Amino acid sequence: MLVLGIETSCDETAVAVVKDGKEILSSVVLSQTPLHKSFYGVVPEVASRAHAFWLLPTVESSLEKAKISPRQLSAVGVTQGPGLIGALMVGLTAAKTIAAVLGIPLVPVSHLSAHIYSAFMSTDALPPAVALVVSGGHTALFRINSLIDSEVLGRTTDDAAGEAFDKVARMLALPYPGGPSIERASEGGSDTIKFPRAMLGEESLDFSFSGMKTAVLYHIRERKKKNAELTESEVANIAASFQEAVVDVLVEKSKRALVQTSLKRLVVVGGVAANR
Repeated sequence: MLVLGIETSCDETAVAVVKDGKEILSSVVLSQTPLHKSFYGVVPEVASRAHAFWLLPTVESSLEKAKISPRQLSAVGVTQGPGLIGALMVGLTAAKTIAAVLGIPLVPVSHLSAHIYSAFMSTDALPPAVALVVSGGHTALFRINSLIDSEVLGRTTDDAAGEAFDKVARMLALPYPGGPSIERASEGGSDTIKFPRAMLGEESLDFSFSGMKTAVLYHIRERKKKNAELTESEVANIAASFQEAVVDVLVEKSKRALVQTSLKRLVVVGGVAANR
């Protein structure tokens, strides 16, 4: 079975061809980071227009790399949400059209379910498991009962972890996206500033990062009262301390989820999962 997968939920135009649910024959990802860099975040209208411009060439490139023709496709899978409405509409419209023209099934896919399924595509791991989905737009814990059955255990009550990384990076005048730039900056620093860890109670599996982000802002303001600009070592220590605080919360909540579900396997997916 050959499935064409289309993903346009945010700021990357991505198309892949997957054989039998596991073997990735091609994966073409076009990043829009340069378009959004100056805004320190994704501008929905800019993202939607870029998807509309690049999606069909990306589809063609993915089919070419997989060395198959459109008529060989068995189905089209497409992100239906969550995500930016305009960006999602571009992908959905293209996927519907391709499926209709070829007379093959259209499969709408949850963005979060796709994140989780990716862990089982790239490894030999199988459910049941706890999944931590941590990205620019989402931070949540799921109990994965099977490849098509999951339940939410906890989610962020405000900012996602990746969003907090972006906002703190902007406070420190570090490049967008924030996750990689804060990680690089932190390598020259240490966890010397004890930013708050919002645990929301001893049993809670929900997340909150807005207070931590505000604590960083106040700390920077206090430092700038003494010096007009932060020194390189101060930036490094703030980056290291903030990163440590975020990771502490992610680790603690994941441990709680494993204890509460009595499960032995944890999968970590989403952009922030790339943080070392």
